[in-house]
Amino acid sequence: MLHRPRSVMRKLIYSGIILSAGLAPALAADPTGDWRVADGVANIRVAECNGSMWGVVAWEKEPGGRDTHNPDVSKQNRPSLGMPILIDMKKTPGVDQWEGQVYNAKDGQFYSSKIKPVGPDQLEIQGCVLGFLCGGETWTRVAGPIPSSPVNSMAKGAPKAATGAPKTTGSVSPAPKMHGQLAANDPVGDICLLPDIARFTH
Repeated sequence: MLHRPRSVMRKLIYSGIILSAGLAPALAADPTGDWRVADGVANIRVAECNGSMWGVVAWEKEPGGRDTHNPDVSKQNRPSLGMPILIDMKKTPGVDQWEGQVYNAKDGQFYSSKIKPVGPDQLEIQGCVLGFLCGGETWTRVAGPIPSSPVNSMAKGAPKAATGAPKTTGSVSPAPKMHGQLAANDPVGDICLLPDIARFTH
């Protein structure tokens, strides 16, 4: 009789371990947060804006970059900081993958793209030209998942919340961030409020 509570306790502990192991993949599938691109020249902030994933340049190794290769002459002088890179990416039903477009600032072109979290700290991105000539790379997480945008809450009728740090035109080195929070000196803030994204999502 004295051994029975111990065996029940042991089963509960094992069940807890199995349950927590089963939850890990679900938690790892969040593509939001800040990601360092493969060549290390920029961080891309990914956030959910009105049901789609969007990504913008949130930090650049060499400040002051411009969108010089954009075929639209009126955009060639826009700062690369805050520039949308992942465009309107929709969740693929049944898998932890999002599909949309990626903007390649190196040639000023848009490509069909997919993003997929690989564990909690890597994000695979793949882009294709006309459905073939596909290439990709893996980005590394530099800041944890970020909470849903206040813009999304306002769209659903919730009370208005703080909208993040003011936007600036300069670039700074990425400051340390708490898991799920934006740093106070963040030059980009809530990407859902950036004009290039807001005009599509509202």
